[in-house]
Amino acid sequence: MNDDAETTQEVYKALLESTRAIPWKIDWKTMTFAYIGPQIEELLGWSQSSWVSVNDWAERMHPDDRDAVVAFCVSQSQAGTDHEADYRALTTTGDYVWIRDVVHVMRTPDGEVEALIGFMFDISERKKAEQQLIDLQKQLEEYSYKDGLTGVANRRMFDSMLEVEWANAQRTGEPLSLILLDIDYFKQYNDHYGHIQGDDCLKSVGRALIDAAIRPRDFVARFGGEEFVLILPATDEAAACQVAERCRKLIREQCIPHEKSGVASLLTISLGVGTVAPRHEDRPLPFIQAVDRLLYRAKQQGRNRLESARFDSTRMVEEQGESR
Repeated sequence: MNDDAETTQEVYKALLESTRAIPWKIDWKTMTFAYIGPQIEELLGWSQSSWVSVNDWAERMHPDDRDAVVAFCVSQSQAGTDHEADYRALTTTGDYVWIRDVVHVMRTPDGEVEALIGFMFDISERKKAEQQLIDLQKQLEEYSYKDGLTGVANRRMFDSMLEVEWANAQRTGEPLSLILLDIDYFKQYNDHYGHIQGDDCLKSVGRALIDAAIRPRDFVARFGGEEFVLILPATDEAAACQVAERCRKLIREQCIPHEKSGVASLLTISLGVGTVAPRHEDRPLPFIQAVDRLLYRAKQQGRNRLESARFDSTRMVEEQGESR
């Protein structure tokens, strides 16, 4: 090699080793590293001399990434296709750094794979930013379906869930029950105790309702203001009334004072409980309206009570009802 060639090679090497990207080369036949940049030691802690074969590369990869990344890179290399792969690389301290490997496949004149050359890039900050964005999106999605005050689902989520459970009940023929409840004399509570304590009251009621809805598919939402709603799939009228009574019991056990209540010295609720086995042509809105009328009746009959009924699936006419 003449002096000019040696000088040029030294220049190229200096350029490669002055970048933050880590250059490397692997001989395809022997599957050994022909070269890896000294930057690898600064990034991962492993010395240049410790990178002997592709096994060193694979073994220093996060176990959850290893099989998929190795299989992908091998298949792409065998096909002679340039490619990129993201994975977590192990450091000498036991931590992991996100790496992006950009790979170019070198071929012989007859088309055979001769070597792989590429660059490793530290993309940890990018991955961190991506994860933060994903977390933010999840949080925003959660907020869009969760009532910000009480922590239970909001009206939007209730509408979506009822649509799903309504379709399930139509398909299976099982009864679907709905509980609408209202805090008795809540305006008077707010006026007397103040809105901050009123908010705390709503949070307490929300927690009690979550404890009352014990089955996996039971669903609790804030319907609006001081009204809450429970969807009880595959639940007949008797079982729904038991859940409603459990709601009353749990709220009563919280012993929330309500000096301005017209029915008791502690906070109470009124409930409407409806059950239906919807047919194919039925829609949920008339059912919600029918259960709301039961709630109104409970309040008209003195509050701190529940009114229940099983409805004809087509006309939403009560087949039988009960006061408690």
